[in-house]
Amino acid sequence: MERSQDGGLTGSQMARIGRVLAEPRRVQMLREIAACKEPTPCARLHGAHRVSAATLSHHIKQLRMAGLVEIVRKGKFASLILQRDVLRVYVDHLSTI
Repeated sequence: MERSQDGGLTGSQMARIGRVLAEPRRVQMLREIAACKEPTPCARLHGAHRVSAATLSHHIKQLRMAGLVEIVRKGKFASLILQRDVLRVYVDHLSTI
C-alpha cells in the first residue's frame, strides 16, 4: 500500500480502510490475527467463522486490499500477518478528528 508523502495514508486509503472495517466479521478477524504472535493460518479463521471458503476468501481479500493484512504463503497454505503500522496510522488519523 502506498503512503502519502508525509508517511500517512491518503484520503482514499482512509476511506477504503473505513469501508473494510465497517463489516463486523472483518474486525473480529483482525482481532484474532492480532492475538497471534506468529502468522495466523487461514484455516484457523475458517474454523472460527462459520462461513464458506469463498466468503472467507472475500473478507481476506478486502483486508489485504486495504493494506491491513499481508498474506504469507508456504506451499499451498496461506497465513495472515496484521500490518500494525497501517492500522496504527489509521487510528492515529481518526483520533485527530
